[in-house]
Amino acid sequence: MSPSGHRSAVASSWPAAGRPGTVAISDFPMTVVPRFTQHRHLMHQLVWARRGVLTVHLGSQVWFLPPTLALWIPAGLAHATSGTAQTWMRSPYFLPPCCPIRWSTATLIAVGPLLDALLDHLVTPGLPPAERARAESVLFDQVHPLDAGALPLPMPTDPRALRVAEALVADPTDARTVQRWAADVALSPRTLRRMFAAQTGLPFEQWRRHARLRAAMPALAAGLPVSAAARRAGYATPSAFVAAFHRTVGMPPATYFAPRRASGAPES
Repeated sequence: MSPSGHRSAVASSWPAAGRPGTVAISDFPMTVVPRFTQHRHLMHQLVWARRGVLTVHLGSQVWFLPPTLALWIPAGLAHATSGTAQTWMRSPYFLPPCCPIRWSTATLIAVGPLLDALLDHLVTPGLPPAERARAESVLFDQVHPLDAGALPLPMPTDPRALRVAEALVADPTDARTVQRWAADVALSPRTLRRMFAAQTGLPFEQWRRHARLRAAMPALAAGLPVSAAARRAGYATPSAFVAAFHRTVGMPPATYFAPRRASGAPES
């Protein structure tokens, strides 16, 4: 088992511990390890897809990570990670006592060309300690929080509201109004709305928007047109979908899933 706690690292860069700023980087082809079930690390982790798209679950929250985004996960925070076909995860780990970053919650990071190159550079075999230390210092300077949201989708606990939630997850294109849904489960619209707000922390309309956007994410990650993602999510027009995505996530889908710069990617 690697120091990160993962058993299936294909390649690792684990510098000698005991000096400030120590960063350890491991590579995982998700074609071999398609999913890591819920687990914790003793180290901070930056979850990053060198290629493909990663999905990270933290409780009811879900994060979709193309190569232009990474997720900071503080030590001890339970999470699960999975990848699409051909995804390659290159994850840096940070020793908490030596790490200048003190974030205590999951935090989204933009991966620009310099951070991208540094993460590639730090897996170079036999990297001299002084050169590694300089690269790590620059790496920390490049880790900045990004103002973009996760897509929480907690499920209601009342069996009637849960039936509605499960039906919307199974078919996010279902356009029934809250009045129709309430009638179908023998509730008043006001009661159904109250249940969703109290039991999920989200108003019914926002909960349904999250369910729709989550359904569209795999299509966007696969590079399908926005129009195709909009149809899968039940939006009548691409512009309505883009507006909902931007309002919820904090950026339009074209920015979130921006093409990665051209460079050599690791081969599986």
